This record gives sequence, C-alpha cells and structure tokens, in this order.
Amino acid sequence: MRAVAHQFEVSVSTVAKWFERAKGKRLDRVDFADRAPGCVVAWNRVDEAAQRRIVELRMWLRDSSVLGEYGAQAIRQTLQAQQWPVVPSVATINRVLARSGAQDGPRRQRRPAPPRGWYLPAVATGKAELDSFDLIEDLKIANGPLVSVLTATSVHAGLVDAWPLEQASAKAVFERLIARWQREGLPQYAQFDNGTQFQGAHQWPDSIGRITRLCLGLGLIPVFAPPREPGFQNAIESFNGLWQAKVWQRYQFESLAQLEALSASYVSAHRARSAQRRERAPSRGSFPEDFKLDLNAAPAGMMIFLRRSDEAGRVHLLGRSFGMPDNCKHRLARCEVDLDAHEIRFFALCRRDPTSQPLLTRVPYHRKHKPFKG
Repeated sequence: MRAVAHQFEVSVSTVAKWFERAKGKRLDRVDFADRAPGCVVAWNRVDEAAQRRIVELRMWLRDSSVLGEYGAQAIRQTLQAQQWPVVPSVATINRVLARSGAQDGPRRQRRPAPPRGWYLPAVATGKAELDSFDLIEDLKIANGPLVSVLTATSVHAGLVDAWPLEQASAKAVFERLIARWQREGLPQYAQFDNGTQFQGAHQWPDSIGRITRLCLGLGLIPVFAPPREPGFQNAIESFNGLWQAKVWQRYQFESLAQLEALSASYVSAHRARSAQRRERAPSRGSFPEDFKLDLNAAPAGMMIFLRRSDEAGRVHLLGRSFGMPDNCKHRLARCEVDLDAHEIRFFALCRRDPTSQPLLTRVPYHRKHKPFKG
C-alpha cells in the first residue's frame, strides 16, 4: 500500500479506503467516486420507531388530551411521563413533525425588507439623501440637570450627530440643524417625528413650525413620520439605541460638559468607522452664503406627511381631515403638501410592493398666510 501510495502520490489511508471498497468485488463494479464527508447517517438521529411514536402521540393527544394540547412540548412531556430512555428535545420533535407533514399551523411568510427610504422614490434609488432627526428625552445626570439629546443620521452616508441639550426647544434644534448643514451640506430631505419641537404647535390648523420653515427656506423637503408606525424611524432609532448603550450607559457623568465631550468623541469615532459609506452616498447641496431665514415670510415649497387613513377613509394632517377614495380605509399614504400648487397629493404606500406608489387623489389646499408667533 505504501508503494502504491508513493507511485500515485496519495496518502496510505486513501489507498486503504480504495482497497476496502474494492475488496471481494470486480474492479469494474466498484464505485471509486468521492463521497460527502462525515457519517452517512447522523449518530444522534432519532430512529424510525421513535419518529413513528412521536407522530402517533400527536394524533392521540389531538383527539384525547384533556387540555387539547398536542404540540411539541406536550409530546415531550408525554414521553417523559412514559419514561422513554432518551427523550428528544422540543426542536427535534418539531423537525420530526415537519418531515412527516404533521404540522397544521400556518407558517409565517418572510418577505425581504424594503430598501432604505422606500417611501421616497428618490431616496430608495440612491439619488437623494435623507437626514433623520430625533430627541432622546429625560436623561438625568446624577446631581445635575435633566437633559435631552438631539440625534441625527443620514440614511445613505451614515453621518451621525448627537447634541446633549438642557433645553430641547425648537430654537436649540434650529441652531444645531444649521450648524450641521453648514458643515456637511444640504440633503434633499429631512425627516422628523411629530413632536412640537419639529412640526410646530398642534392646537391650531395649518400651523407650520420653526424647523419646517427652516427646511422650506433652504429648499429641503421636510418629511414627518406617521404616528405609532414602526419602521419609518429605524435609522435614527438604531443610532439612538447605539448612543445610549455606548455613551450614556458606560459612564458616570458629573456635568453636562462631560457628557458633551464624551458624546463628541463617540460621534467622531463613529464617523471614522463609517467613512466608506460616504463615498457611495448621494452628493449633498451647498449651504447658501449669508443665509438668513425670514420666519414671517409665506412658506413655499413642499412638505411630506406619512399618514394612515382611519376607518372612515380620512387622513389627518395640519390640524385638518382630508377625505380619501372609498376603498382607502386604513391605507398608508404619502401626503405631499405642495404649497406652490395649492394642493395635496396622496400616494398609496405598501411595504410588500415598495415600487408601486400610485396616485390616489388630489385635494385643493389653500393655506391662509398667518404671521409666525414662535
């Protein structure tokens, strides 16, 4: 065997394996093909008798169990009560039932997640950038003030920011947004939740807040996420959780200044790690020189509200209700408020088919200009 192994430049164990296969057989009837590694049958495989017993127990429990339970856990408990020598685990019992076709429960259908910013076609195709903002509120510094943290991230480039604030007012948010956009450039969209710091007061109809006027003044399109709808704030919520785990929960802060310093250090390190994302991200616009916002000027441009219609087929935004077609109850929609064209366009949204966003209806909208009261 060693001589043959040396002649054909293989190991002795390979020659021994071929010899065992050919032992007592004609060479033209021997299968010398490679076989899959490992055991032909798993050493811990449940034998056929046990598999049949598991299926029979399920049928018996379904018909005779007082509790009416006949799942894998109930089968395992019955096998234990019958003092089987080796009782399979719940996962193994489930696999046995699945192979035998004995499971009658509906299986959840997993669908691929839609692309980032799927509800905005330009963002989903990577042609436009979206900056998302949020507030982490009511963080208490020991022997110090109660603070909030304004966080920001961009969907494609991953440009993050975090500003601890003692007073999370609209004016404070206004200053941080201008500083960010002067440094990084302007995205095409800016997304917020429906907090008063971002959207403005809710008690008056047609109210447009300070941050919305800033976006419109810079030519950005403000986007407001739907209330109580998961998924639309995933990018910023993910960074919120990361910031709290890696900054807030790791250190004991004695002052707001210390929190600001450690937060800035973390943001800088996070940006350095995600630098490659910025190379593939859409370009950002330049911030206009000598920009000064006139808060009392009539707003112009477009605002987007992501909303879901109620049981009556009506959508609520800007302190008003707008009717939808009859078959649009509980329908998710992108509501484009065009202040220049004096209309609101409603587009249907569906996560299962994110590329299909048909126009549902157009509604006239004439906003009466009112002075900004701050």
